[in-house]
Amino acid sequence: MTFRHRRVLLLTAPQSYRAEAFLAAATQLDIDAVVAVDMDVSLADHWQYPLGFRFDDPDQALAAIGAYAAANPLDAIIAVDDTGTLLAAQASAALGLPHNAPDAAEAARDKYLMRRRLAAGGVPIPAFRLCSTSDDYALLASEIRFPCVVKPLRLNGSRGVIRADNRQQFVSAACRLADLLDMIEPGPQPKPFLAEDFVPGVEVALEGMIDDGIVQVLALFDKPDPLDGPFFEETLYVTPSRLPPELQAAIGACAAAAAAALGLRRGPIHAELRVNEQGPWLIEAAGRSIGGMCSRTLQFGSSASLEELILRQACALPIESLSRSGHAGGVMMIPIPHGGILRRVAGIAEALRVTGVEDVQITAPLHYPITPLPEGDSYLGFIFARGETPAAVEAALREAHACLNFTIEAAIPLALA
Repeated sequence: MTFRHRRVLLLTAPQSYRAEAFLAAATQLDIDAVVAVDMDVSLADHWQYPLGFRFDDPDQALAAIGAYAAANPLDAIIAVDDTGTLLAAQASAALGLPHNAPDAAEAARDKYLMRRRLAAGGVPIPAFRLCSTSDDYALLASEIRFPCVVKPLRLNGSRGVIRADNRQQFVSAACRLADLLDMIEPGPQPKPFLAEDFVPGVEVALEGMIDDGIVQVLALFDKPDPLDGPFFEETLYVTPSRLPPELQAAIGACAAAAAAALGLRRGPIHAELRVNEQGPWLIEAAGRSIGGMCSRTLQFGSSASLEELILRQACALPIESLSRSGHAGGVMMIPIPHGGILRRVAGIAEALRVTGVEDVQITAPLHYPITPLPEGDSYLGFIFARGETPAAVEAALREAHACLNFTIEAAIPLALA
């Protein structure tokens, strides 16, 4: 089927895993996809990106997008990562393109605003408190219920998220988070963060599509490895979920209530929930698709990727089906065991021979420093598998991971180098 030629602007971070999948889907659909990267224009020119501007400088960014769109009319602006969701909404509003309201995009980006809207909407969430790096941590610790979790307002991928079970651990966690925030945004100004109740239970991830405020669940991922802290590095995602159908329905309803409370009306939604004897609890909801390379586990209809669905909706193209196709699928985000310099990766061929394993992608470059959570923001790579059942997929991912061996040398401090 031939469609009128469309053009979309993809807003992405420099080190994103996601842009490549969107570009491939755009090629499949004969859509002209133009990448705009969150960096100064001089750096974008150096790295030969079509467009570059600072996403946190809306005046500059909106002017650049407006100038580009005047010469190259756009059908849609899509945020590939969290960093671009607010700007995508603002630019789409300015150009008269379909979009989420900017205040809804901001609420889905800022965890404190998110918590306030979810609480007002009656969505089950942990009790929370806004804190600041200028606060007296010892005094805060005397007023907080344990166990708790400290987390930054805008970082993603569990970066900076730390559990504390008592006052001493809280002070230590708050200091560690403050150091990270100061590293990311140097300067004496206080940085806000959240302290919230730790919610026990199993964790799931929901991938959905919102159309006119209605959430369609595309996939529900189990996370078989416990995420109880002190850090919250995700590893396994397996779909379809093995939870009872009635509980899956409750999870979908909780995510839909969250989207409504935040004001999200269209586009992808990625939600993280905890489930215990009280039912589902909304932990995070983002107005973008799943991160990393994890979308490779999903296919819809005959062979459509998640990115193809997102592009079709954004460009008002017909969608064959929102139903997931194929057998069970899963991904392991390979965790970084400890910091240092990655020197060698062995066992990839053995991992690929494991029944059900489709691919192993090592994304961490050799001879460069790697940093685990909570300070780090990446993984060693990804393992992908498919099988007849979720249990078979999980077993394949674990077996393949056991085949891999990473040589990580201790980094030499600069002062000693």
